Formats: sequence, structure tokens, C-alpha cells
Amino acid sequence: MTTAGSPERPDRMPLSRPLVVVLGEVLVELSSTEPFAAGGSLRLGFSGDALNVAAAAAAGGARAVLMSRVPDDELGEALVLRCAELGVDTSAVVRSPGHHGVYFTHADPLGARQFAYARAASVGASLSPDDLDADLLADADVVVTSGITAALSGSAREAVRRAATLARRFVYDPNYRPRLTTASAAGDFLREIAPQAEVITPSWPGETTALLGLPPDMPPRDAATAALELGSRAVVLTCGADGAVVVQGDRVHQVPAPRAAVVVDQTGAGDCLTGTMAARLAAGDSLDEAVRLGAAAASLSVSGQGGTGHVPTLDETRRAAQSSDLPATQGN
Repeated sequence: MTTAGSPERPDRMPLSRPLVVVLGEVLVELSSTEPFAAGGSLRLGFSGDALNVAAAAAAGGARAVLMSRVPDDELGEALVLRCAELGVDTSAVVRSPGHHGVYFTHADPLGARQFAYARAASVGASLSPDDLDADLLADADVVVTSGITAALSGSAREAVRRAATLARRFVYDPNYRPRLTTASAAGDFLREIAPQAEVITPSWPGETTALLGLPPDMPPRDAATAALELGSRAVVLTCGADGAVVVQGDRVHQVPAPRAAVVVDQTGAGDCLTGTMAARLAAGDSLDEAVRLGAAAASLSVSGQGGTGHVPTLDETRRAAQSSDLPATQGN
């Protein structure tokens, strides 16, 4: 078992940059702009919520370190190189024998997407507490992981628990996936981990209904306030194109998202919000400002195909956050 070095760009990043560590699985992504059918063309990429979050955190101004397991084959080399292109530090990635997790996706601009997964017993799912760099996690300004990581395996769930214990500031995205776990199990783990979190980021109404049992027609502000009762210090309730609701203490704040100029693929938009928010929290921004920039980055991200098809720069994100009149159109 070996550890991957960080190619080029991450090694040149000044260590004084705010540090965000992201824990989770990276997937091989095969995406198409057409519905699944024999003879269709596919685009090879790399995604998964951990990589999407890390890429957004790097673009948002942080030194983003990915903590993951990746196969030690040629495709794994291509994956590590792609991380470097995205500015993600792979020095905490463990390389070991085994197979990749893969997912196939049809990107529909209107959101009616198709997904198929081949990830059972992947190297990424074998992540365990033994793979964690405890000093790195303790030094991080923000540590981010998700319900997807917790649902991959028993060892991965223990790694999430360990990371939450070590982190000074812990961000948890429930990211519920019915193909990986049940709503009951995901909800129970959210209740367990929330008291250790600086921020949790459930989606409305999907996760507030499935995981918390709240009525689907409950207004977002009420749902966000109810989610705060789980024990996290703050809740960022993501509402898709409508932005997010931030609850911190007794304060409830609606954060709008700029309208997307082009919509090609919505995959990874929520991860982009989370990663950007984490980077800006690590840099010292207020939660409201971090979410405002995260919502803007998410709106820009849907112009690319795949989870990391377009990762906006911080300058692009700031310009978008200042704009309230971006025209809404659909890409081809």
C-alpha cells in the first residue's frame, strides 16, 4: 500500500492558505448528454461528492486535501492527475489494489437525469479509520464529509465518526442516496453526527422529508429551524435554484442564488455550494457570506457536463454573487 504524492500544482500552494480536508470516495464518471442506449457515446471523467467538494474548495481559495482510497492502476493515475488539474492536494490519498467505483449518468438540463452505479466493494468503499491522518484532520480549518461516505461501508462510517471527533470545525452533508442506504439509517446517523457539526447541509424538501420526517410542504425556513434541533451549531438548508436558508442561533436568513446563465448538467451543484462554503469559512468569512458565495458557485457549475465539468474560479463566483439579473437559458 502506497500513498500518492501531490503532482505539481498542489505542492506549489502556500501552506498558509486555509486548509479544508474532504473525506470520501472518488468515482469514475461516464456521462452522456443522451438517454442510455446501446451505441451511445460516453465522456470519461472523475467525480463523486468528495472530489466535487474538494475541487470547489480549492477554487474557493483553500488548500483542499482529499482523504480517500484510490486503486493503484493506470486509471487511478489518471484520477490523481485530474485532481491535480483541479488544484486538489492528493498527498493524503491511499493507493491500493482493487477496482474503481463507477457511475454512468445522462445529464438532462431540466433535471430529469439517469444514474447507474457499479461501486460495490470498491477500493473507495474500503476507507477506514486507519487511513486517516489524525494530525492533518486536527490541523484543518474545516473538515467535510457526507452521508454517502458514511453509507459506503461499516469501516467508512467509522472513518466519518473519527473525522468528526478530530475536526475543529466539521461540516456534514447528509447527501442521502436510497441506493446506498435506507432513509431510516441515514436519518439515524444524521442525528448521531449533527451535534459534532459546525454546519449540516440537508436539502429541502427531499432530505428534510425523508430523513427528518418533516412534511414536504413545510416552508424552508421552518424546516431549517427544525433541523437545527438536531444539535449542529448551524444549518444550511439547500433549496436548489432558490438558494439556501441559513439558521444560526435565533437568526434565520434566506440566501438567494443567481439564476444560471446556462444549464447543461446539475450534477454536483450542491457539492459545489458545500465546497465553496467550506473554503470561505476556513478563510474567515461569515457563514452568510460563505453560503452566498457557495450558492453563486453552484449556479455557475451547472454550465459544465459532469460533477467537475465547470468549477468556477473565486473571481467568477464573486462576480456572480454580486449580480441579480443573469438571464436564465438552457444549454444544449
